[in-house]
Amino acid sequence: EVQLQASGGGLVQAGGSLRLSCAASGFHFDDYAIGWFRQAAGDEREGVSCIRRSDGTTIYADSVKGRFTISSDNAKNTLYLQMNSLKPEDTAVYYCAAGPQGPVGSGCFIRAARGSWGQGTLVTVSS
Repeated sequence: EVQLQASGGGLVQAGGSLRLSCAASGFHFDDYAIGWFRQAAGDEREGVSCIRRSDGTTIYADSVKGRFTISSDNAKNTLYLQMNSLKPEDTAVYYCAAGPQGPVGSGCFIRAARGSWGQGTLVTVSS
């Protein structure tokens, strides 16, 4: 059974940093697309970043490029999202999701979103 548990959210001032963690179990990172998503109040859920180790895919939403970094530690079965230069518009509940990687060329966010989800962790960025 795939299980995911996100943590690391909190309150931070604009310009600050946070690192989110997603502890995973029940699957091998090399076989899955694993992503971070977020949902702000009143908005739809959006993909933030996604990684698929089998083909080296790492993607970021335009709004976070250059500020956020996704990484994974296979030995610890943990996915991370390092968030720097945070902005008030980054305020949201952040979720991790993981799904079987699918065929070559299939979208990382799509594959992850179709899989299992962890509970969210709230990130609040004050101005």
